[in-house]
Amino acid sequence: MSRRFLELLAREASAVEFEGPIIQARAEGADPATIEELEKAKVEALQVRALLKRRARREAELSALYDTAGDLAALRDLDAVLEAIVHRARQLLATDTAYLTLHDPARGDTYMQVTDGSISAKFRALRLAMGAGLGGLVAQTATPYSTADYFADARFRHKSHIDEAVEEEGLVAILGVPLRLGQRVIGVLFAANRSARPFHQEEVSLLASLAAHASVAIDNARLLQETRNALEELSAAHRTAREHGDAVERAALAHDRMTSLVLRGGGIEDVAAVVTDVLGGSLAVLDDLGRPINGPLSGSVGELDTGVFEAAQASRALGRTVRRADLLIASVDVGGEPLCTLILRSDDADERILERAALVCALLLLFRRSVAEAEGRVRGELLDDLISRPGSPGLADRARRLGVDLSAPHVVVVARHDGQRERAAFWASSQAALRHGLAAARAGEVVLLLPGQDAGAVARRVAADLTASLHSPATAGASRAAGNGAIGVGTAYLEARRCAEALSALGRAGDGASASELGFVGLLIGDGRDVTGFVTSVLGPVIDYDARRGTALAGTLTAYFGSGGSPSRTAEAMHIHVNTVTQRLDRVGKLLGDGWLEPERALEIQLALRLHRLGHTST
Repeated sequence: MSRRFLELLAREASAVEFEGPIIQARAEGADPATIEELEKAKVEALQVRALLKRRARREAELSALYDTAGDLAALRDLDAVLEAIVHRARQLLATDTAYLTLHDPARGDTYMQVTDGSISAKFRALRLAMGAGLGGLVAQTATPYSTADYFADARFRHKSHIDEAVEEEGLVAILGVPLRLGQRVIGVLFAANRSARPFHQEEVSLLASLAAHASVAIDNARLLQETRNALEELSAAHRTAREHGDAVERAALAHDRMTSLVLRGGGIEDVAAVVTDVLGGSLAVLDDLGRPINGPLSGSVGELDTGVFEAAQASRALGRTVRRADLLIASVDVGGEPLCTLILRSDDADERILERAALVCALLLLFRRSVAEAEGRVRGELLDDLISRPGSPGLADRARRLGVDLSAPHVVVVARHDGQRERAAFWASSQAALRHGLAAARAGEVVLLLPGQDAGAVARRVAADLTASLHSPATAGASRAAGNGAIGVGTAYLEARRCAEALSALGRAGDGASASELGFVGLLIGDGRDVTGFVTSVLGPVIDYDARRGTALAGTLTAYFGSGGSPSRTAEAMHIHVNTVTQRLDRVGKLLGDGWLEPERALEIQLALRLHRLGHTST
C-alpha cells in the first residue's frame, strides 16, 4: 500500500487523493491494524508532500530572484525591469494583482508606476499622500504592512478617494513593502488579493527581496542615465567638429563634381545623379510649373502638392532649404518667378549641398531657356515668312534645318490668350520643338504650324494644354494648310484666326475647333465654304430617306418652317391632311434626333434647307 502513496507523490496528486488507498482498503474489508498502518503512511506521505511543495516554492522564489538579478545585470529599459518584478511578485505570492508606486518629490506623494492584473483605470491613476492608506503608511514609516481585510483595518488613515479606487479594483487583502535606497524610501511594492487572506512572514520576506531588486534597478537606471549624459557631453564637441569637417569635405567634393559636369556639358539628370550619390535618398527636379524634369520622385510627388508648393515658396523667400517631413525642398527663382525646385527624400542630408545643386540646376535651365528662346526666334521668323511671304526662296530648306518637313500635311493653329505673352510664347516654342513644327508669338495670341490632318483635334489639344500651362482659358482655332510646301499657310492662318474669334464670340472660351466643326458659322468664315458638306452634316438623314423612299420630308420641313411652325397651315399649304404632316414631322425627329427644334439647331436646318433647294430641283 505504501507504494500507492509513493505513486501519488510522484504525480503531485492533491491532498484529498491520499484518502483513496484507505477508502479502498476499507471497502475490501481490511483489518484495523492494516487501516491504522495506512493512516500512518498517509500522514507521512502528506508531510513529504508539504516538504516538497515548500521546496518547490522556495526554488521558484530563488529562480525569480536570480532572473531578476539577471534583468538588472542586462538593464536596458527600466520600465521593462519593473514590470518583470511586479509580474513575478504577483505569480510567486499567488495574488490577484501586484503594483509598484514611486515617490514624487515635487508633490510629496506617491504615484502608480507599474501594475499587473489591475482592471480599474481609476486605481491605476491613484496617488497616495504620505501616511494615507496602507501604501502611504509604508512610505512614511519605511516598514512593511499587511492587512487581511483593508476596509475593516483601522490602523490606516482611510481617504475617500483612495477607498473608492480600492473598492473599484475590488481589493481586500493587501501587502506593501518599502523600496529603499539607503535610508530614503523611493516607493512601495504591493501584492493584493480580491478576497480575504493573511500574508505569512516568508511572503513578506519574498516581496521585500523583490522590492530591494526594484530599488537597485531604479538606482542603476539613474546612474546609467547620468553616465550617458556625461559621455554625450564629453563627445558632443568632438562629434560636432567631425561632422562639420565631413560636411565641408562633402560640400567641396559635390561642388567640384557639379562644376566639372557643367563644364563638360552635363544636364539636369547628371546633377541629380551627383546629389543622390553624395547625399543618398531620391531626388526630383521640378520646373517652374512643378512638373518633373528628371522623372518623378519615387513614392512621392510628381507635381507640387499644396504642402510642397508652400514649402517651395518659403524656400525661395528665405533663400535656403526647407524641410517637410522626410522631404528637403530647395527652390530658386529669377525676377520673382520660380525657375526650378529640388525635392530630396532623405532623413538626414547636408542642406547646403542641395542648395548648391539647386543653383546649378537653375543656371542650366536658364541656359536651356536661352537656347530655346533663340531657336524659338528662328522658328517664329520662318513661320512669319510662311504666312506673309509664302513665295520667298529657301523656305523649305530653312524648315528642313529645323527638322520640319513642309511636304507633310500640317495644321495651322491660332491660340488666343489673356496676355501672358512670355509664358505663352515659351510654351508654344517648346511644343513646336517637341512636335517638329513652328511657332510664333504675337500680341494676345500664339501661332503654331504642327504636323497633322485633323484640324479640330489639334485645336482642342492645343487649347487644353495651353489653358493648363497659363492657368487661364486659351481659345484655339485651326485650319489645315492646303497643298504641300509653303503654299497655303497664310490662307490657313487667316481661317484659323477667324475660327478663334468665332469661338470667343460664341462664348466658347477655352475651347478649340476648326471651321468644319462650327456649323453654319464655319460655313461663313471658312475659305473652302463646303456647302455640300454642311448640308449633308445637317440634313443628310432626311435627304437620304427621301431619296430611298420617294417621300417629301425635306419639302414638308420647308413648308413647316415657312408657316411659322404650324402643322395645320403646313397641311393647307401642301394640300395634305394634318395627320400626314404630324407623321412626317415625327419621322424627321427620329432621323435628326432630339433637339432638332431648338433655336440654334432649327436655324441650321433652315439654312441647310435653303441651300439644298438652291442646289436641287424643287421636291
